[in-house]
Amino acid sequence: MLDAVVIGAGFSGLYMLHSLREKGFSVRVYEKGNGVGGAWYWSRYPGARCDSESHTYCYTFSEKLYNEWTWSSRYPEQPEILRYLNFVADKLDLRRDIQFNTEIKGAYYNENINKWSIQLGNGSEVIAKYFITGVGCLSINATNIPKIKGLDQFRGEWYHTGSWPHEKVDFKGKRVGVIGNGSSGIQSIPVIAQEAGHLFSFQRTPQYAVPAKNFTYSSDDITNYKKGFTETRQKMHQSRAGYPWDYNNRSAMEDNEEERNRVYEEAWETGGFIISSTYNDLLVNADSNHTLGEFVQNKIRTIVKDPILAEKLIPDYHFATKRLVLDTNYYETFNRNNVTFVDVKASPIQEITERGIRTADNEYELDSIVFATGYDGMTGPLLKMDIQGKDELSLKDKWENGASVTTYLGIATAGFPNMFMITGPQSPSVASNMPTSIEQHVEWISECISYLHKNDIETMEANLADEEAWSRHCDEVYRNTLYSKTPSWYSGANIEGKPSAFLIYLGGVGAYNQKIKAIASQGYEGFTIKTATNLAK
Repeated sequence: MLDAVVIGAGFSGLYMLHSLREKGFSVRVYEKGNGVGGAWYWSRYPGARCDSESHTYCYTFSEKLYNEWTWSSRYPEQPEILRYLNFVADKLDLRRDIQFNTEIKGAYYNENINKWSIQLGNGSEVIAKYFITGVGCLSINATNIPKIKGLDQFRGEWYHTGSWPHEKVDFKGKRVGVIGNGSSGIQSIPVIAQEAGHLFSFQRTPQYAVPAKNFTYSSDDITNYKKGFTETRQKMHQSRAGYPWDYNNRSAMEDNEEERNRVYEEAWETGGFIISSTYNDLLVNADSNHTLGEFVQNKIRTIVKDPILAEKLIPDYHFATKRLVLDTNYYETFNRNNVTFVDVKASPIQEITERGIRTADNEYELDSIVFATGYDGMTGPLLKMDIQGKDELSLKDKWENGASVTTYLGIATAGFPNMFMITGPQSPSVASNMPTSIEQHVEWISECISYLHKNDIETMEANLADEEAWSRHCDEVYRNTLYSKTPSWYSGANIEGKPSAFLIYLGGVGAYNQKIKAIASQGYEGFTIKTATNLAK
């Protein structure tokens, strides 16, 4: 029997393993893939790149570990991130407690022994006191392949960006159709277009993208970011979104148009997500948001030479209320002679044929199709597993497959004792720099389990009333923002038939961190804690 079982060997699972093991607990991580990395193990599509600056998209729990790895550029590509996670696994000797090539069929809480029974894909069973999910908000098990008629008859090759082959895919001279233009589409389209004979971009909803302005780190850059470790970590954990930026505390409406555009231009040339922090009310004040949206729209009109096409690439929703994407030559790619834009909102895809894709008004002959269509996010990775708590209540039934999701802090949920979710629904998660939020959760869970052990506590379970209050609070914060005006994958809008529910806490990473620490300091307020003696009564 183990103290804890952790699902997933990405950023979350690796740190959770290390943290619990350092405290003397027996831990086993189970990972579907053949190596560490999580999403970075599977998402190997052309152009896959991090959109947080490299020196912030990494672990900061150890200054020694931080300084022993050197990033090559501001925004590293997938292979470098995967090398980093392998470096961490080796440096901390984590592999000996990870079982690869192992799927989880289900996890069942046994009330007779107050333990979790984890059923592996090979039919074996593992018993653990604590069940911890590190599956992430986007998972290989929850890739979204649209239900388009005829895919099985397509004679060419097709791929999903979230489950890419490990060997190089050769697009040289081929006719390639890319469906979707979210993050993976915006990153992959420019790279595939450089190789393909012709690329067809099938777009339903245009996206906002801002330039990454990536560059190779100089020796001075490396020295400076390593020297600033302590301040960087502190700022990240106290900030709004987990980044070490200094936020502007002014409203966009306090400046005139000329001054605003100067501020936006400076941020545009700097590159990265810092443009969304240029004023403090961009995501709550529609008038302020409009000024930035208009600025970016004019940039698109300047970059894309065909004025009619430029208008089709301009979103009609509030800036950054869908997943904001960093791009490298995305809009410029539509000026290429070998790229064709296909507006599938005006002419929907009817079916996939033997030869390609047929829309309402045309048929496009293709050799390859790339689905850049994302994931069933937030709840999908959890609901793909059969998780059952007390009274044989399944997580699917409790959450009604996404219609009534409630959690306490995004870490736990009532009816599922001794189960912890790392960056679960209703935590800051994907609205933040993920490693920052992961570290906060792992450290909280690790300290919590240590507290339970020291006090001979058998079970810990979120109280339903506190859970419902937290969920209401998350919803109230959300409805006071412009996110509530825009359907997106954040709320499940990309999955046919999925109930709409916005499952991210928008109160800020720093405020959230203070909240969960206060709850811990108050003896884990909001949880019911029972010793063996209590349970026997």
